Amino acid sequence: MIKSLDHLVLTTRDAQACIDFYTRVLGMTLETFGEGRRALRFGEQKINLHDQGTVTDGYAAHPTPGSLDICFLADRPLDEVIAQLGATGIPIELGPINRTGARFPLRSVYVRDPDQNLVEISEPA
Repeated sequence: MIKSLDHLVLTTRDAQACIDFYTRVLGMTLETFGEGRRALRFGEQKINLHDQGTVTDGYAAHPTPGSLDICFLADRPLDEVIAQLGATGIPIELGPINRTGARFPLRSVYVRDPDQNLVEISEPA
């Protein structure tokens, strides 16, 4: 019944810090859609941003900054990712470490975004 993930929604306390992390550090592209909503695009997917203070229909019942745990597949060798994280001052919390992915074994590092969400960046092991 389910084919793939189209988007997910990330709740943030500080939209500008969040946008900076995902665009400057991880290389995603910021886009605006609908009535001024913002999203972070990468590949064929996107992350819609939800400001913690915004209340509207169609969101999670209890959106909370810092509750996300997500894994991204890198578009380059993990050693290059590690170097880029170091160059931007982002500390690696764990890794490199081997993990099990949805399609194949992974070699991963873990960092935190400005809302303290856990962000795993991986390459096929």
